[in-house]
Amino acid sequence: MKETIKATNAPAAIGPYSHAVLTGNLMFLSGQIAINPATGEMPDGIKEQTAQAIANIKAILAAKGANLNNVVKTTVYLAEMSLFGEMNEVYAKEFSEPFPARSAIAVKELPKRALVEIEVIATL
Repeated sequence: MKETIKATNAPAAIGPYSHAVLTGNLMFLSGQIAINPATGEMPDGIKEQTAQAIANIKAILAAKGANLNNVVKTTVYLAEMSLFGEMNEVYAKEFSEPFPARSAIAVKELPKRALVEIEVIATL
């Protein structure tokens, strides 16, 4: 059985998908870009976009009483691999040990021309 999660403090989905799906004790979050849910705007820089994407992830996790400590796996999509270092600086401040497993991938383009998109899997 699966339960769909919709967080009121995260940006609305820009397509036919849920913020997250809960099955058993696993919560699969859809990738989050840096849309500010209050303004609908996206910041310009990679550090600011990383921080906002993680803030959106936190809001979705909080909808089920979870936080970043519940995250076991992340996938980071970057518009260019040259952005990795600056993204990683922000990422390292948000996540703590034991760090989740992670993949980082450069892609051709992200929705709304974002510089970063982050998806996570968490346990409850």
